[in-house]
Amino acid sequence: MSDTQLEPFAKVGTKTYSLVEVVRGAPTTMADKGPDNTLFAFPIVAILETLILLGVSVVLMAISLFKNAPLEELANPLVTTDPAKAPWYFMGLQELLEHMHPTVAGVLIPTIAVLFLIAIPYLDNQRAGAGTWFGDARAKRIVLFTALYALVIMPIYVLVDNAFPLRELLRDALPAEVAQAILPFLIMFVLSAIPAVVVWRTQRGGGDARELLLALFTMLFITAVVLTITGFLFRGPGFKLYLPWDMPGGYDPLNNF
Repeated sequence: MSDTQLEPFAKVGTKTYSLVEVVRGAPTTMADKGPDNTLFAFPIVAILETLILLGVSVVLMAISLFKNAPLEELANPLVTTDPAKAPWYFMGLQELLEHMHPTVAGVLIPTIAVLFLIAIPYLDNQRAGAGTWFGDARAKRIVLFTALYALVIMPIYVLVDNAFPLRELLRDALPAEVAQAILPFLIMFVLSAIPAVVVWRTQRGGGDARELLLALFTMLFITAVVLTITGFLFRGPGFKLYLPWDMPGGYDPLNNF
């Protein structure tokens, strides 16, 4: 190798500049700056989440100290508990099983709900208003309208389907798949989609995915709450509907809570 040839990556004594040093107004270091339009989650969000975690842990420990676990006697295979209720966090699904085929109520609808929750961040990619509870005034009205709608329509659906069970009325008139699964699913789908359709029809200047997602998420959340409360408080022996204070056989839905 001759003296005039340079070795690969050899230092030649020439000043080089990084991009941030030649951009006007840019900081000389990017160590404390994140991507544009973003905020660090630490320390504010991390501290709040830590406080919530500690608070929930303290509450659970206090409950475990002052309230015994609701364990019953050993199960007797000759005696079926009536009503046999699921834990409260599955009570909504058990209530849903009363209105449609188990495959739809226990598999299809929960799967759709979970996929919807996973897809929300990908469907709503707007930066404006991100992280703000409920968004602007119109978004608050959408949430309030949808919540009130769900609080009215879901109890009506439970009462009507309990009095006139579609699955039983059409059992001999239609194929089982239609009467047990398709029709109940379509009824639930239409009832759940009405707020989103109203929001879509009243939007100005094109579609807004966030408003539609607010309506659908609120509908999903309030429906789950209504079904859980219905199954927990209003279902008695035979899993029939009763008022909580008028259960037959002395059954108290609040026992073993």
